[in-house]
Amino acid sequence: MTGLLPYGRQSVTEDDVAAVVAALRSDWLTTGPQVDGFEADLAAWTGGAGCAAVSNGTAALHVAYAAAGVGPGDEVVVPPMTFVATASSAVALGAKIVFADVEDETFTLDPAAVAAATTSRTRVVSAVDYAGHPADYDALRAATAGTDALLLADAAHSIGATYRGRPVGSLADLTTFSFFPTKNLTTAEGGAVAATDPHLLKRARRFRNIGLVRERDEQRWPDEGGWHQEVHEFGLNYRLPDVLCALGRSQLRRLGDFLARRARLVARYDEALADLPGVLTPGRRSWAAPAWHLYPIRVLDGRRREVYDRMRAAGIGVQVNYIPVHWHPAFADLGYRRGSCPVAESFYEQQLSLPLFPDLTEADQDRVIDALGTALRAATARSAA
Repeated sequence: MTGLLPYGRQSVTEDDVAAVVAALRSDWLTTGPQVDGFEADLAAWTGGAGCAAVSNGTAALHVAYAAAGVGPGDEVVVPPMTFVATASSAVALGAKIVFADVEDETFTLDPAAVAAATTSRTRVVSAVDYAGHPADYDALRAATAGTDALLLADAAHSIGATYRGRPVGSLADLTTFSFFPTKNLTTAEGGAVAATDPHLLKRARRFRNIGLVRERDEQRWPDEGGWHQEVHEFGLNYRLPDVLCALGRSQLRRLGDFLARRARLVARYDEALADLPGVLTPGRRSWAAPAWHLYPIRVLDGRRREVYDRMRAAGIGVQVNYIPVHWHPAFADLGYRRGSCPVAESFYEQQLSLPLFPDLTEADQDRVIDALGTALRAATARSAA
């Protein structure tokens, strides 16, 4: 690989290409048999929870919140250590975001913070499986006990991960996935919503299809004719086309291999960086089998910016994931203030994602490790001068 070594990258084989070509040559480009097949294949990874394929990960969040009935006057609890869409898609439905801090070590939603943030107006509590490590879903359930709040898992990073032996997708009322090229499998753009309740799944599927009601027994005027369809609640066109679902089905056949390769690369990073001064490697809990979408290290002593710049100059495409959501100007303008989630904010100031993807070679990984050591030594020498 030449040029900048990216922090994440898709893995596409000739089998993937053939699957897409076959779909292009079929009678279906948009909603057709590959959509149903992809949703069924996904359900095999979610413990049987039904799935609705959608056009991207942000759409998945919007669809899930709509299925949950989120609207004006509702509150949605969100951790700040996530991509902005976890919060902004709920704002688009009129909800108020309540930020709750994350736990140290995993940087997933803190159940104690959730218990303090939940009110009678809380419609959804959104956990984020940061870097592919599942949140503590049993503790989150306990934190919301006695309320009507639904639990949502933003699993954009964690398809294929397990929590106490149970698969992501079966742990929350609603689960959202992203299939962006840097994620653990890709449909180019794409996402999905999984639901353990058939009623929520039905609402999700309707919302992603403009709200259309085609079942005659549910229509108000069922005798109009065979063409008739109705909209009872507004939805949007968030459908994922057949041609991309064909790619997703091909990718899913290699998801187990993707996860195993990521785990091996993580183990090599862990070993190589264990004694490197000024760096902390990612934590994990004994009950989790993470999917390892990211390898997020912490660069200590205020040197993250310099290490980032030096590694980028060396051709290593490190990244920072993420700017705390409440720091974005759109939320600052609504009155959210820095300092409200100190664990997430402290982590952000140290966080750096190293390259991690299935086709990353051990030689390129060694290049990353060497560049990190060089950058740290240079930063240390400069600060000592």
